[in-house]
Amino acid sequence: MRADRLLSIILLLQTRGKMTAKALAEELEVSRRTILRDITALSFSGVPVYSEGGHGGGIALVEEYRTTLTGLNKFEVQSLFVANNNDALRDVGLGDAGERLLLKLLAALPNTQHSTANHIRQRLMIDPTWWWHDASISPFWDDIQKAVYEDRLIEVEYENFDGKITQRLLAPYSLVCKSSVWYLLAERDKELRTYRVTRIHSVRLLDKSFSRRTDFDLPTYWRAQAQSFENLPSEYSCVLRIHPERISFIKWLMPGRWELIEDANDKGWMTISLTMDSDLLAKMLVFGLAGFVEVVEPTELKDAVVAKARDVLKHLAS
Repeated sequence: MRADRLLSIILLLQTRGKMTAKALAEELEVSRRTILRDITALSFSGVPVYSEGGHGGGIALVEEYRTTLTGLNKFEVQSLFVANNNDALRDVGLGDAGERLLLKLLAALPNTQHSTANHIRQRLMIDPTWWWHDASISPFWDDIQKAVYEDRLIEVEYENFDGKITQRLLAPYSLVCKSSVWYLLAERDKELRTYRVTRIHSVRLLDKSFSRRTDFDLPTYWRAQAQSFENLPSEYSCVLRIHPERISFIKWLMPGRWELIEDANDKGWMTISLTMDSDLLAKMLVFGLAGFVEVVEPTELKDAVVAKARDVLKHLAS
């Protein structure tokens, strides 16, 4: 632990410049006396560290003491330090390691490139997390990770899309985070399939390993899966006439799943076609847009919405 702390002190001094013993102690969660002993040890080992007393004093490194990364141009440095969401890395226990890595990289950069790194961090952020998402981790998360890392078979109880729970024997290959949602890629009956982690109701880690396919490559496989998913025909489609005040809502709610059929009429209403996973979602959408939507087709959707509206009125009147 002390070796890690000594390295952290060097990196902190390289990236932040002069720091007080108190600030270093708070950063590394140790006592001020421990920091002073560490500084003495660094000095004896040949690290050019020095301290200044009085107002404005502190602990610092000689400016020339710096390891440099060579061969990195401006754009490569910027790509390394784009501020991003670290939640996915934290889910798999790598969040702190990712932060330490950036700290080490920043410490290794020459002073002339520090401004480049900070410039991009304050001007560009990539946040892959959806606005509304369940931040809780599966209670079986540790066992799932262990199975993936150690190539061990698992027995799971999995909830299908229709709510039916079945038991399955899986060979877990990989974990993939898509839009802040974790998926387990596993082999079942000699076929690779994708399972949403939050639909796993139980996990039993078996003392039996499996052999991974020698030709399997996760990035290649996932790109192919994503492409095939986008090309799959949706299970349900409908045509709606939308009030102009709700067009922006449709664009936000269903990006890539709507298409303009007819431009705005004299009242500003637009006719669009929508593709979605089920008729239930279509009914929910129409109810949610009540007063701002007209069902053009199919007739079954219109009839179902009218029937449900009558049921609601009848229920409220009883």
